[in-house]
Amino acid sequence: MNIPVKVRKRLALFTALSLLAALTYVLWPRPEPVRVTAYFPRTVGIYPGSDVRVLGVRIGEVKEITPEGGRVRVELEYEADRKVPADAQAAVINSSVVSDRYVQLLPVYRGDGPVLRTGDEIPESRTAVPVELDRVFDSLHTTAEALGPEGANKDGSLSRLLGVSAENLDGQGKNLHQTVEDLSKAVTTLSDGRTDLFGTIRNLQVFTAALAADDKSVRSFNSSLAQVADQLAGERKDLAAALKNLGTALGDVSAFVKKNKKSLTSNVEGLSKVTKVLVTQRAALEELLEVAPTGMSNLNNAYNPAAGTLDTRNNADQAQDPASLLCSVLRTTGDEGGKNPDCAELRELFDSLPQVPEAPQGTAVTGTVDRTLGGILGASA
Repeated sequence: MNIPVKVRKRLALFTALSLLAALTYVLWPRPEPVRVTAYFPRTVGIYPGSDVRVLGVRIGEVKEITPEGGRVRVELEYEADRKVPADAQAAVINSSVVSDRYVQLLPVYRGDGPVLRTGDEIPESRTAVPVELDRVFDSLHTTAEALGPEGANKDGSLSRLLGVSAENLDGQGKNLHQTVEDLSKAVTTLSDGRTDLFGTIRNLQVFTAALAADDKSVRSFNSSLAQVADQLAGERKDLAAALKNLGTALGDVSAFVKKNKKSLTSNVEGLSKVTKVLVTQRAALEELLEVAPTGMSNLNNAYNPAAGTLDTRNNADQAQDPASLLCSVLRTTGDEGGKNPDCAELRELFDSLPQVPEAPQGTAVTGTVDRTLGGILGASA
């Protein structure tokens, strides 16, 4: 077959490019896989070559398993482009009873935060393994022996306990069901109000912290309260008698108020009127309270105990005109103009009175002296 030269050149070029691409893919340096170490308490069903998965998707495999005393060192290797959180956990998962197990890394990386690097370790506190059937059977066997004839039921105690329990619960199924249902509702209520409950607990914590910080004052208060309690305990008889008498007195007061309700109502109304008068005349009362002490003091100073009289000072240099004095009194009580037409008549009246003869020089006016001031003071001895 005769192939044109142009076609042969194109085929040769295509073949050379293909070989170059294959060599580039094979020889191009690839990133090294990530290799981390995980420590498990045991690794039943895990072998070198077991899968390493995230969300059930295989990303690598187990490379090496090395027992180290009470734990097992497991070397895990996965693809470099797979990212796992730096605080990831590792768990041995068995999808079924007979299938091989694999190592699951969790949680899934969400795109932020540090990731596992080669050489990092997952401590035993962040690893988990499933419970083995032989351990379950061993626990059941141990429990059966502990409850059997060689254990708790050696003297028939367990049998008697079960018998008594059966007798007590016989016919109480409905009540037991109601109890469980009420308990479920109570737990639901607590769950719904957990925010308030936690808030109460936090506030109680703050309160107790405040008490602890002020422990000296709290102790002093408790001591004082204890002393008061002791004193009340020592006088409980007197206190009981006082309370009893108080009850009797309150009963008498209640009967008195009930019996004299109309009179009390009338008295309260009268007291209200008096109070209104006092409020209306508060200015006069205030003036009286200010002037009364001075007036009483002047009255005390004016009283002459030897003569039983109220002494006053008379200005003898000025003539005392009774008509003028009485007229001035009338002006103070008359109209606002200060003029009273009765003043002239009073003067004419006083002028028409006969003149009182003057007492001879050296004579004394005699008469009866009232030492009680009209009964205001007590009778003199």
